[in-house]
Amino acid sequence: MFQRLGTGFSLAKQSWGVLKSEKQLIVFPLLSGICCLMVMASFAIPLFITGGGAELLAEAEQQGQAGDNAASVNPLYLVVLFLFYFLNYFVVVFFNSALIACAIKRFYGGTPTVGEGLKASMSRLPQIAGWALVSASVGLILRVIESRSERVGAIVSSLLGMAWAALTYFVVPVLVVERVGPITAVKRSGTILREAWGESMGAHFGIGFIVFLAMLPGIGLVVAGCVLVAATPPLGIALIVIGVIALLVVSLISSAVSAISQAAIYLYGANGDTPQGFEAESLGAAFAPRRRRGLTS
Repeated sequence: MFQRLGTGFSLAKQSWGVLKSEKQLIVFPLLSGICCLMVMASFAIPLFITGGGAELLAEAEQQGQAGDNAASVNPLYLVVLFLFYFLNYFVVVFFNSALIACAIKRFYGGTPTVGEGLKASMSRLPQIAGWALVSASVGLILRVIESRSERVGAIVSSLLGMAWAALTYFVVPVLVVERVGPITAVKRSGTILREAWGESMGAHFGIGFIVFLAMLPGIGLVVAGCVLVAATPPLGIALIVIGVIALLVVSLISSAVSAISQAAIYLYGANGDTPQGFEAESLGAAFAPRRRRGLTS
């Protein structure tokens, strides 16, 4: 267990090194966050202006209070939720694809640009839209399962959600490199995951732990600001603003580092290539030797 986490930390460190050498890659998570906020606003503002948002929230609250006795969900609520999921997944996958395309070019010695990343995503719009459609459908199904029971439904939905997230961990790199449909991408992701389960998840949790530690100062500033805002408003507000900015910066960096790590592990698993900036030993530890050939065939 500790060895896997150690390899995960090593891969996270090497991914950070790639990001430091190609700082423009941080633009993609930033654009993704901005566009996701725009999607949220495009749904929230019209709904609440027309009064539809209040009705949907009231019905959702009634269904939540009904708990195990909830028999159905408002079809309009499901349609709006599905569209919201689809657009958000599309935005996230679009910019992640751009980031991964640039990272892969960097792995082979090239100098990627933001424009090249966006162009790469534009050329893969059918694959991105297909995957966003599948992801939105799964997200909606999990939401319906959760709504069926306040307790059991939430547990089942969480377990299925974690299993789905693990199975689809390498889907975006597969879409970028192989340009396959969503079903084939899920199968390829599952194949690589079986071979690289330990360190691919180790890298994921390693990055998560590092992100948690990096967020502590920002969280501390926000908490301190909330405590001080009543007694010393200017200082309290300043601490809150600085803390929120720090948390946003950490979030952007972690998103970029995670995508770079996924791309590196995928390339080694699919082609046996050691990306520039990574150590073959760390990547090789992610795969069972007896099966490595099967991945590259």
